[in-house]
Amino acid sequence: MDTENEYIELRDADRRYVWHPFTQMREWAAEEPIIVSEARDCFLKDMRGRWYLDGVSSLWVNILGHRNPALNTAIKEQLGRAAHTTILGLSNPPAIRLAERLVGLIQKRLGPGPTPSRVFYSDNGSTSVEVAIKMAYQYWQHRGEPGRSKFVRLSNAYHGDTLGAVSVGGVDIFHEAFRPLLFETFKAPSPYCYRCQLGHTGPEDCGMACLDALEDILKGHAHECAALVIEPHVQAAGGMIVFPKGYVRGVRELCTRYGVLMIADEVATGFGRTGSTFASEHEHAVPDILCLSKGITGGYMPLAVTVATDEVFEAFLGEFGEMKTFFHGHSYTGNPLACACALAVMDELERLDIPGSLKEKTAMLRGWLKQVSALPQVGEARGLGLMAGVELVARKESREPYAWQQKMGWEVCYEARRQGVIIRPLGNVVVIMPPLVISAENLGRMLEVIGEGIVRATAA
Repeated sequence: MDTENEYIELRDADRRYVWHPFTQMREWAAEEPIIVSEARDCFLKDMRGRWYLDGVSSLWVNILGHRNPALNTAIKEQLGRAAHTTILGLSNPPAIRLAERLVGLIQKRLGPGPTPSRVFYSDNGSTSVEVAIKMAYQYWQHRGEPGRSKFVRLSNAYHGDTLGAVSVGGVDIFHEAFRPLLFETFKAPSPYCYRCQLGHTGPEDCGMACLDALEDILKGHAHECAALVIEPHVQAAGGMIVFPKGYVRGVRELCTRYGVLMIADEVATGFGRTGSTFASEHEHAVPDILCLSKGITGGYMPLAVTVATDEVFEAFLGEFGEMKTFFHGHSYTGNPLACACALAVMDELERLDIPGSLKEKTAMLRGWLKQVSALPQVGEARGLGLMAGVELVARKESREPYAWQQKMGWEVCYEARRQGVIIRPLGNVVVIMPPLVISAENLGRMLEVIGEGIVRATAA
């Protein structure tokens, strides 16, 4: 079978059998899909032989490039020992070594002082948050405060697609359909300065009024709250919303003052993406529970961790009959292949000096964001480290957004795709999330293509 016939066969089978996530399948069936057959470094190859720059890091996970030799070797070596053994009642060397390595890294980056130090494994970002929610809830039950059963969430937050994670999310276009299934929460305003919910024009004007609003919630309801859930410094899937300086530190101080656990969802921001190993480092806002996934295996294998402080962990210690066990687990919890891969990622992060090696590229991105912000249909261009978003608007002066149905973010992405760059928008926000190992040359090319795509799409 030649390549074109194979492509057609697979395209038709995809249309007949595969249900794609976050995709309107009627539109998908009318398009000619890109079917990726090969990947190398920061590039993807489709079945027709065309190469594309992977500007979305294969949904933000591939931080070290495709077919990384060190990661390939680690997985092959582990395959020679065992592919999977459960850690329900057993253990395995990669899971033990990775937990030790992660805790050491967390202590190094977030210390001195108490830091999260007990590692619970799951398999994706949503489940890492789900684990954290259940952990925080059960912690207060064991502490003799059963009334602490609610959570504080932020507007525009996105923490995953399982029901607990959706309950603490705040992106209505994703979450509203499931509202009847969700548990009750307290919603605090997001520090989305470009579109401030409190009517201010920026942090200079408001004195961080969103922190005052959060404190009002905690003043009245801390005795009901198990935890606050936050993406430190950047609300990623909410639109690449970058928090003003001091906000995350303020949240940490409020959680401490009112005795509420702080859960940091670093699924998207961890492992160098914001220019530091963990986003929580920027203002030394050490969480009680830390959620990590995506880059942890360099985009190779599903793996996530929820890391809790000793104080949280010790609330679960007791006699068998006391039923203080944390009743949660997955079939593939602590999978040896994934843990071996993650250990190799830890080695590569250190060998490549990530995030130290990102300084030139983050400076390049900052310069481009400043430049593109002058375009007439760009409302705000914002970023931190090597993650950024360009918010498109129909009218710059009034900040009027494009109608959702216009798919303006997608139109920019289609323009970029025609020039050999794969990106994926969040509504009207064009997202920049390349692999951390992207060369300066390829990053420059990617930004050039996106800039040109914005001009062409918004002029149409």
